[in-house]
Amino acid sequence: MSSCSKRCRLGFVKFAQTIFKLITGTLSKDKIEDELEMTMVCHRPEGLEQLEAQTNFTKRELQVLYRGFKNECPSGVVNEETFKQIYAQFFPHGDASTYAHYLFNAFDTTQTGSVKFEDFVTALSILLRGTVHEKLRWTFNLYDINKDGYINKEVPFQEMMDIVKAIYDMMGKYTYPVLKEDTPRQHVDVFFQKMDKNKDGIVTLDEFLESCQEDDNIMRSLQLFQNVM
Repeated sequence: MSSCSKRCRLGFVKFAQTIFKLITGTLSKDKIEDELEMTMVCHRPEGLEQLEAQTNFTKRELQVLYRGFKNECPSGVVNEETFKQIYAQFFPHGDASTYAHYLFNAFDTTQTGSVKFEDFVTALSILLRGTVHEKLRWTFNLYDINKDGYINKEVPFQEMMDIVKAIYDMMGKYTYPVLKEDTPRQHVDVFFQKMDKNKDGIVTLDEFLESCQEDDNIMRSLQLFQNVM
């Protein structure tokens, strides 16, 4: 596998790892590795100047990311099945398919069933170098599975429980310390206790933004990841 291709894959996987560490408050500066370090100039994609204006990446960085994307996805787009295959390789002890499905939908902002390079770098730019509000809005959109503008706790949607279960399934049964069966429910209860300001069983974007910015662990996590590239 070429270095550019490896960077592309690691770029996708970094989303899952970073969001998990962000919401659990375990993102450590010592463990951050710059897999996307720009060491060579690769193919220059069409519309480079426009992408440079729309993202927080330089031309050189976009060239490397584009070459890796094309090496991994010659058709120029990623479908959901490919997305799941990529995640399965990096989480062999768990089942990443459900989380990959939710994450794919967050990338696929136009709901076309495929993720283009432009979609990929736009999301990557937000999560790596976006403002606090941009990062939190993207994360909120990931949790808002049915895209109704709310994160729901209970049935019929119970979006937060579905996301948390998907994350723990992806991390696998061999995590240390070993997770108890009721850990996802406890995680969701803590989330809503902190985020659901008016205790109505749903978390709005405003509640999410306010609560996250009041949480020192989350804010530190966002700041640590700000300059990883």
